[in-house]
Amino acid sequence: MVRILGIDPGTKRCGIAITDSAETMAFPRDAIAFDDSFVKRVAQLVAEENVELVVVGRPVSLAGSDTASTLFADELCVALNAGLALPVVQHDERLTTTAAQRSLSSAGVKTKDHRERIDSAAAVIMLQHYADGRNAG
Repeated sequence: MVRILGIDPGTKRCGIAITDSAETMAFPRDAIAFDDSFVKRVAQLVAEENVELVVVGRPVSLAGSDTASTLFADELCVALNAGLALPVVQHDERLTTTAAQRSLSSAGVKTKDHRERIDSAAAVIMLQHYADGRNAG
């Protein structure tokens, strides 16, 4: 099995998560600032962690329609496909930030400290859903 990198896209920073080699669990990594060197830093992480697939969260409205965030995620996916020598796919990430906030709160993380961890926590949830779906079939 391969390791998978999950990205929760954001215009300021992107949350990052990586699965174990069995694709059974996703773990958070430090968020990466979204700037001109973003794709290069993702490529470095891909090489360091032996990643063979990248999954970019695709935020859509609850009704399933596209939003400005969806279009941003689509553009990010295109840029990663052009800049990485491995497959890049998208996965629905509806409500992952809300679930991440609840998870952090229930773990005792103070609300003021959520900002530091929320992006990667959301990436973990999205990537775990993706990995669970791959392993179920």
